[in-house]
Amino acid sequence: MTERESLISKAKEYMKNAYTPYSKFNVGAAILTDDGRIFGGCNIENSSYGAAICAERTAAVKAVSEGAKHFKAIAVVCSTGEYAYPCGICRQFVGEFMDKDGMLYLEDKEEGELSIPFFDSIPYFFTGDRIK
Repeated sequence: MTERESLISKAKEYMKNAYTPYSKFNVGAAILTDDGRIFGGCNIENSSYGAAICAERTAAVKAVSEGAKHFKAIAVVCSTGEYAYPCGICRQFVGEFMDKDGMLYLEDKEEGELSIPFFDSIPYFFTGDRIK
């Protein structure tokens, strides 16, 4: 099984745990760290919409809280079976920890799997060196 296939499979497992009583739009994410660990997450909604958290940030927070601060790749899937591109906040958040050559893996039930360089998904990434 390839890295992409493995991460997409893990993301699908995490998607099953999504809490989406309002949108019914389940999302799962799996992050591969530079030391080979995989951290996953699902989206968790809240009746106060601003308190909801996306699957990508759930996975990233779990990874960082366990000491993993260098990501090699992230896979994201959703219950509609279409490509589930991360939202802007998640791209910025995950990008903080993503390797320069990190990958984003997606899957569409009709189009198949898609692999793109992570930073192609956020070409004008805001970096900490701009905070001075």
